[in-house]
Amino acid sequence: MPTLIYASSQDCEAAFYRAFETADLAAMMAVWAEEDDIVCVHPGGQRLTGLEEVRESWRQIFAGGPGLRLRLSHVMITSTLQTAIHTVHEHLSVPGDTRTRVPMIATNVYLRTQRGWRLQLHHASAAPAQPAEAPREPRNTRPPLLH
Repeated sequence: MPTLIYASSQDCEAAFYRAFETADLAAMMAVWAEEDDIVCVHPGGQRLTGLEEVRESWRQIFAGGPGLRLRLSHVMITSTLQTAIHTVHEHLSVPGDTRTRVPMIATNVYLRTQRGWRLQLHHASAAPAQPAEAPREPRNTRPPLLH
């Protein structure tokens, strides 16, 4: 596979999630930096470091083939000339499965390299349960009295 150049961290992130949805290991590894200090933490998993551990984890995840759909929300990006930090909510679904799934909160750190932007760190964990919304007090329709 030829080396792809990602012009922005957003391009690299789009390629990451496309590879995730299609269970394409070569495409997944193409978005990662080639340095051995890359880090990946899957929900509930241990910290994986280096190309071999990260590649093996994705190989195992993709063993069942494609089937997941991902939608991102709450995207926040902080960037400098050389790094970009993306925090997102990942909403995973399986076509035909109507179960409600807990969203994941992910942090993706991208580095600008000589080969364009590359993923340095992916850390995902289950979002905490949202507290039930407190009942709202009825609004007072009269203006307050000033004395």
